[in-house]
Order: sequence, then structure tokens, then C-alpha cells
Amino acid sequence: MKHGGVPNAVTSFVAVLVFLQCSCLSAEVVTCSGIVPMVYRNDKISITDFGGVGDGRTSNTKAFREAIYRIDHLRRRGGTLLYIPPGVYLTESFNLTSRMTLYLARGAVIKATQLHTCDQYIYKCNSACENGTIDGQGDVWWNMWRRRTLQFTRPNLVEFKDSRGIIISNVIFKNSPFWNIHPVYCSNVVIRYVTILAPADSPNTDGIDPEDSYISTGDDLVAVKSGWDEYGIAYGRPSNDITIRRITGSSPFAGIAVGSETSGGVTNVLAEHITLYNSGIGIHLKTNIGRGGIIRNITVSDVFMENMRKGIKIAGDVGDHPDENYNPNALPVMKHIRIKNVWGEKVLQAGVIQGLKNSPFTDICLANINLRGSSGPRNVPWKCSDVSGGASQVSPSPCAELISRSQTGACSIPF
Repeated sequence: MKHGGVPNAVTSFVAVLVFLQCSCLSAEVVTCSGIVPMVYRNDKISITDFGGVGDGRTSNTKAFREAIYRIDHLRRRGGTLLYIPPGVYLTESFNLTSRMTLYLARGAVIKATQLHTCDQYIYKCNSACENGTIDGQGDVWWNMWRRRTLQFTRPNLVEFKDSRGIIISNVIFKNSPFWNIHPVYCSNVVIRYVTILAPADSPNTDGIDPEDSYISTGDDLVAVKSGWDEYGIAYGRPSNDITIRRITGSSPFAGIAVGSETSGGVTNVLAEHITLYNSGIGIHLKTNIGRGGIIRNITVSDVFMENMRKGIKIAGDVGDHPDENYNPNALPVMKHIRIKNVWGEKVLQAGVIQGLKNSPFTDICLANINLRGSSGPRNVPWKCSDVSGGASQVSPSPCAELISRSQTGACSIPF
């Protein structure tokens, strides 16, 4: 076998990685988080078999596209593993396909060319991405955004569209031009043990919907969205049944965010065991007039935050509009929100909850929350309007709208 090809020990590499992801082994199929099966691939090929060169200078676009064409059209039983050996593989965008695993060896880097193209990596497949790094080299895009010279939307680093059964594990994503990992209209997606990196001043480099991950970006670490104004309302696809777990990171914006694009609706989101530091807002649920949509059954628990501008913000006046055609009567609905077991140090303002006059936020419930100021327990008081709900064991004391409601059984506290 030529240098850089699939090593004879690749079977053991896959087995070890499956163990790291799922804490269990099987001869054929392993299920991660009880959701997505990790399928063993009998057929294994290397990018070097298609002329791939990891010298950081040679274009590998043709090699990636030919390798994936082979996988898509040959359709080996059980699918195919595409192995990327150590090295830096410069490439333009490419699509993946179904029943494949993209395996990046330790020391392998897929690096985007800095061409002015609106393409992006689109993974429409049942795939697993392992080890290694995907580098978007986004600085040229960030600079165009700052200079207001963009002629089209910046590309995401990785986007899944209309896909299901996806695992991303043990990968570093860095310097995305725009959002890092963007699942759109997908189901059964597991993203875990990843690292996402971008400079703090990089615009709109949102993270993902992951677990067991470290993220440091220039925008929200984890953002759940479902569509933008009249376009999202017309398409009507909700985001629901999402779990976000064991995230550590920092951001000048929000740690855990829902919105502000919520026009399709967001329901049944659980975020837990989150560690945030040096950030703008710890927990941020956000929407706006013209969005429409229902945000409900959101639970955030077991959060530690340090050195934050705001601990908790729930607001109905966040985010701009794509154009002037939005419907000002399309009011979002926010209800059944549970935030519990939150501890914060050096938090400038404990919380802000601002609903809409004609669509108040209801059943907003807080429990076991302690947010201390920068010089001890004192910090800026809560600020609330157009909200009802309840609170239990919250320090500093929250708004009267929540305190009074806690005595009437409006919330199931403790949860």
C-alpha cells in the first residue's frame, strides 16, 4: 500500500473511537445516546487513492469530489469509510453522501480555500466525522463583513440539510466564515466531544447544538433557531426535541441561546450541565415582533457562570428583520420555561425578562438560582415586564411578577 493509504490497523482505530463515543462495543452496530447507530464500514478508502496531497498547498477539491462520487455510485454493502491521513488538505466546498464515514486521523486538517464563493460544506448523509480539524479560514469573510463589501451571505463551515442519522465526534472546527455547524431540517443528530474555535471578535460564528464540547466563538455558543420572519412562518418547520449537554465555553454574546429566529417554533429543548465564563449573557431566550412561532417547554439546568454581563435574559425585542415585508401582527408566544440550579459569580446583572405587551410571556419559572455580583452578592436588580410565572430560592430576589405568582401555584416549583 502506498504511503498515506488506509492503514491496516484502521479497524482498531474505528473500534476505539466507537468506544470513546458510546461507551459500548458491538461487532456490527453501536448506538450513540440511544439515538444514532454507529455503523461499522467494511469498505475503506483513502483520499490519497484519488490523488489527495496533504501539503497545505495542493488543491484537493477534485480528490474529495471523486472519492465521494465513488462512494455514492459504488454503494458498497454497509457503506464506506473515507480516511484522511495526517496532513493539511486544501479544498473548496464538497458534499458528502449517505452511508459513509469521514474519518480524519489525528493531525489531519481539511482547510477551506479562501475563494470568494458562497458555497459551503453540505453534509447530506448518514455520516460520522472523526478526529482531526476542519478549518474554514474565515478571516477573509469576516473582513468583508466588517467593510460591508459582501455581495451574498457568508457560508457556514458545515451544514446538514434534510438529513438524519448523523454523528460528529472528536473533531476540531475552527475559523468558520459564519455559523460553524448548522443542522437544517434534520433529525437524529448527535454532536459530541468536539471543539469549536474562533476569535472573540469574529462576527456571527455561532456554535452548534452539541454535548460534551468546548466552544469559544464570536457569537452565541449554542443557538437553536427555526426560521426568520415571514419566510420562516411560510415554511413552518419547527425545531424540537433537542438536548444540549456538558458544554464549556466563552462568548461575547450568549452561552445557551434560543432564537432570535423562531418563526417555525421551538419546543422541547433541554440544556444541562453548562459552564460559561467571560461572556455577555449566560442564558438567552430571544424573539421579536414579526417572528410569530411558539417557544415552549424549554428547560435549562445545572449551569455555572463567571464574569458575565447578564445571567439570564428572556426578551421579545431582539433581532433585526430581513426586509420590510414582515407582519407586525405576527407575535411570538413564549411559555413553559424552566430555569433551575444556576450559580453565578461576578454577574453584573442577574436577569432581564421582557415580554411583549400584546403577547406576554407566561409560565416563566425559576428555581434555586444564585447570581452574585462582581464584588460579592450585590449586583444590578432584575428587570421585568409583561411576564408571569413563579420563583423559588432565587437570589437576588427576582421581579414581583414572578415572586407573587410563586405563591399561587402558577409554576411547578421545585421541578
